[in-house]
Amino acid sequence: MSPADLPGLETLLCQGGDARLACDPLSGLNAYGCPPRPRPGQLAFGSATASTISAPAFAAAQALRSRLASGALDAEAACAGLRQELAQLCGAPAGSGVVLGASGTDVHLIAAHWAASAGGAGPLLVLMPEAAETGSGVPAALRGLHPGGWSALGGVVPAGGALAGLGPVEAVELACRDDEGQPLPLAGLDAEVEARAGQAAAQGRRVLLVLVDASKTGLLAPSPGCALRLRRRHPDHVEVLVDACQLRLSPATLGAYLGHGFLVAVTGSKFATGPAFSGALLLPPAQARRLRQSPLPPALADYSARADWPEGWAAREALRSPANAGLLLRWEAALAEARAFQALPPAAVGAFLGSFAEAVQGRLAADPALRPLALPRLDRGSAAPAGAWDGVPTLFPFLLMGQDRRPLGWEATTGVYRILLAGGVQLGQPVHCGKGPLAALRLGASMRLAAEALSPAGRGIAAVIADAMAALDRAARLAAELGRR
Repeated sequence: MSPADLPGLETLLCQGGDARLACDPLSGLNAYGCPPRPRPGQLAFGSATASTISAPAFAAAQALRSRLASGALDAEAACAGLRQELAQLCGAPAGSGVVLGASGTDVHLIAAHWAASAGGAGPLLVLMPEAAETGSGVPAALRGLHPGGWSALGGVVPAGGALAGLGPVEAVELACRDDEGQPLPLAGLDAEVEARAGQAAAQGRRVLLVLVDASKTGLLAPSPGCALRLRRRHPDHVEVLVDACQLRLSPATLGAYLGHGFLVAVTGSKFATGPAFSGALLLPPAQARRLRQSPLPPALADYSARADWPEGWAAREALRSPANAGLLLRWEAALAEARAFQALPPAAVGAFLGSFAEAVQGRLAADPALRPLALPRLDRGSAAPAGAWDGVPTLFPFLLMGQDRRPLGWEATTGVYRILLAGGVQLGQPVHCGKGPLAALRLGASMRLAAEALSPAGRGIAAVIADAMAALDRAARLAAELGRR
């Protein structure tokens, strides 16, 4: 495709992901309830799942698309600049590598290939928090399977089928919440991880430990201290991937994880509020040097383009598509939000997020129609510096309660979510809690909300918090109405 043939921005924002990006011809919304254009007036608190693109982010993506279409900039150079800026925004040490991926799930697929390609006796062992806390397609991706029926660049693929060229993988999902939605003790999870990883390392097997910070419901699991201990005990056998796809972490914390030799997966579509489907894998310097020489199985050409990888990396040789323009433009939209957020004084950000958390948690605790899920303290110990804004919770999961003081079921909760969305209130989609029947909605703070609250041209802290209270008011009213039926 020549630059002059580049589709319009709204079309491009829906390309280069999977079927969930396709917009319904009647509603104009994708599977996340988002259109590929701004939606003024929406109460936007759905950053746990997806956000509608803002007007400033749309303008930034439009400007980049115009430069690409005019030939003033080519996609290869644009992706190189994107990777460099993303590394800086994430506090990556010098020599780190950045590989782009259409989604957090696709990034996990790349990470699993990299870990499996390092060899070892027997199949790679992947230890990961349960899918309810990470993503429905993540377990398949970590097993080297097609996570869905449509890939970013290859079109139709056999969902659940094995990707040729990826070695055998054993993946174990670890429970994080019980059937009542309560977090399981972290000490027990750490003990299970250390036992399984230690046994595998003793057998000469490679281990990929996935540490989620923070999960779909705001959890940190397993503990960073556990991950550090395993890396120190078994440096030749244990690799750690931090699932930071929510991107609810400060540059200091992200940089600290990379400094410990952990891989980090991020996306621009959650806390950063860019459009859905924009991922990246951050690699510490030592791992970047090794992956630079690692060839990529041809099967991953369905998921990755040459411009997603730095110049000179062996992986580029197996890839057909020169660039994923949709991915590039979605990341540009996310970076527009991140730039505005990074310009805010960190102390002011921390104060705003603290006030936001206090207001939301107080509102959830006070209303009989709502029940907050417990959120353990975000304790990273010595793995990350203390005092950053990411010590404050920014994601608030809650249950809708009926008149009998029992939680509403999945169908009723999904119905409330859809009614709210149609009425201009965007919350995070319902998620399962543990293996029980509970379904939690989620209200999230975000980079965009912080900028709206704190920037000179913004609406102010009180207005942003008032909108959050209004969103919860509507959810509580709908839950009460359903409970009376």
